[in-house]
Amino acid sequence: MQRSDYPESYYSASAHLLAAQPPLRGSTHSEVVVVGAGICGLTTALELRQRGYEVSLIEAKRVGWGASGRSGGQILTSYACEMEPLKAQLGDKAARHLWEMSLEAVQLVRQHIAQHQIDCDWYEGSLTAAIKPRQVNSLREWQHSLEQEYQYPHLRFYQGDEMAQVINSQRYLAIVEDKLAGHLHPLNYTLGLAKAALAAGVKIYEQSPVDRLERGARPRIHCGEASISCDHLVLCGNAYLGWLVPELARKIMPVGTYIVATEVLGEERLRALLPGYHSVADTNFVLDYFRPTGDHRLLFGGRVSYSGIQPPDLASGLRRRMLKVFPSLEDAKIEHAWGGMVDITVNRAPHFGRLGQDNIYFAQGFSGHGMALTNLAGKVMAEAIAGSSERLDVFARLKHLDFPGGPWLRTPALVLGMLYYRLRDLL
Repeated sequence: MQRSDYPESYYSASAHLLAAQPPLRGSTHSEVVVVGAGICGLTTALELRQRGYEVSLIEAKRVGWGASGRSGGQILTSYACEMEPLKAQLGDKAARHLWEMSLEAVQLVRQHIAQHQIDCDWYEGSLTAAIKPRQVNSLREWQHSLEQEYQYPHLRFYQGDEMAQVINSQRYLAIVEDKLAGHLHPLNYTLGLAKAALAAGVKIYEQSPVDRLERGARPRIHCGEASISCDHLVLCGNAYLGWLVPELARKIMPVGTYIVATEVLGEERLRALLPGYHSVADTNFVLDYFRPTGDHRLLFGGRVSYSGIQPPDLASGLRRRMLKVFPSLEDAKIEHAWGGMVDITVNRAPHFGRLGQDNIYFAQGFSGHGMALTNLAGKVMAEAIAGSSERLDVFARLKHLDFPGGPWLRTPALVLGMLYYRLRDLL
């Protein structure tokens, strides 16, 4: 496989490439078919193979070509919507169960790295940073809520001079460290899962975009002239499924997110900025996030596009934002700039469940928390296929609205809505 098979990024330039897998050909059958060879699809396939199922994994491009191989690489606890909306919908007991599963998601990443010996530059620790005084109060309340309601012991609050222990920047007023969270090279992690899946006996078909789905007792997907039927179908394509399944597409919105990578800065210079090598995200609605890499660069992300159109000055725009955090990087060159699509739901809660009948499963709507939660989604869907659906059913109880405006007007409506939040961040 050539690096040109992937979109240009720091990740593709530093990937431990996997040999190309064949496309789907002819007409065939598999006990389980999984669509989408990202982290969610690969975890589902691995979990089912460990239970003895025959599994075929269908990928439109290459393993990890989508969000799993392009993201910020942050492995985070909790959910993008945080816990209060989940508690309001489902009650205390179910919310506590969801919280515990979010911690399990992070532990699954650690487990996969150790079990499959995945070389993916894993680092422990994540920082959430407040820029404005009101955000400092919100940060304290968030920490207190997790410690008191969920007995979560891994958080530490920093303010004033003590912040220099974890970050050297004048931009922030307070920081909360999450010691259980972390960050990694997402494409190498995904490729490591693929190697483990192949070794376990999963059949992976690349360059096989799905253009039609037949439902029924034996669902069948079509990839051009090729097709494959199954007893159980699992849809893990998220934003990249397009309108293949309209009732799922209406529940998520593809959003463009963008990242740059500096030249190699050297460990000494980078640790002077981030002594603990943590990942960092601020608390703005339209947030900035950044982290060091294994070869001592700084990755910096933050610009988003709700219209799907990539900003024309991507590298220079993100560089300006990076210099607000670390002015001393004025001389650092930007060597890579790239973007990709993530899927968000209206309420930013994950959307997992079944499609009408019991033999088609889906997971989507990770809303920026997918690097950890996709591992959990794969596990709970595999459990449901194997006959234990209690954990999937907790997620399926969450109610999700359609994005207003239908396929043509929902993007302009979201752009206008996001303008409000951008102005609120600025003010």
